[in-house]
Amino acid sequence: MIIVYIPKKYRMNHDEAVQMMKSYPFALLITVDEDLPLATHIPLEIREDEGKIYATGHIAYGNIQKKTLDQNSNVLLIFQGPHAYISSSWYEKEDVPTWNYLAVHAYGTARLLTEDELKSALDSMLKRYESHRENGRLWDTYNPGLLENQMKGIVGFEIEITSIQGAAKMSQNRNNTDYQSIVAELKKSNEQGETQVAQWMHEKRKGLFK
Repeated sequence: MIIVYIPKKYRMNHDEAVQMMKSYPFALLITVDEDLPLATHIPLEIREDEGKIYATGHIAYGNIQKKTLDQNSNVLLIFQGPHAYISSSWYEKEDVPTWNYLAVHAYGTARLLTEDELKSALDSMLKRYESHRENGRLWDTYNPGLLENQMKGIVGFEIEITSIQGAAKMSQNRNNTDYQSIVAELKKSNEQGETQVAQWMHEKRKGLFK
């Protein structure tokens, strides 16, 4: 079932979408409290286990969204990858400008984590972002009292992903000449998002750039 509108030529396959979630894990967590949509921007840990995909994270204890995360089967996560404005001046023939982007919508069921599960999730997140750093701060390097106090201020959750829909709108509809021109113009940019879009497009039609 396709919930978000994605033309067929722009749809990611399952593996591409999962990889994008892992590569760009700062997501938008969306739930509904009665008729009120609630959203929190949050980093997530994505893991695969026995054919299932899980997203783990935490929010502030004072965040009212916490009450919507206990056994909620209607949770939406939005992952945003690189994106860039595409000028129609880069085309051979007159046309309108557009926007290229990577995005994934992941739907699933949320549950709250126990204290031990939350500790494990925080330990895993620290290892991902700190283990490669000189003097990185891993779980065991902190004062236990500090950690215990900080954990009182957060609520951990896990979402079992039940549906993933990814969009890669990256000028797949353009002819090779336009495609090469778009990549060349984006590569001139000092903006990280634009150069990342250029890199993604380059990889998809490598034969054009030999």
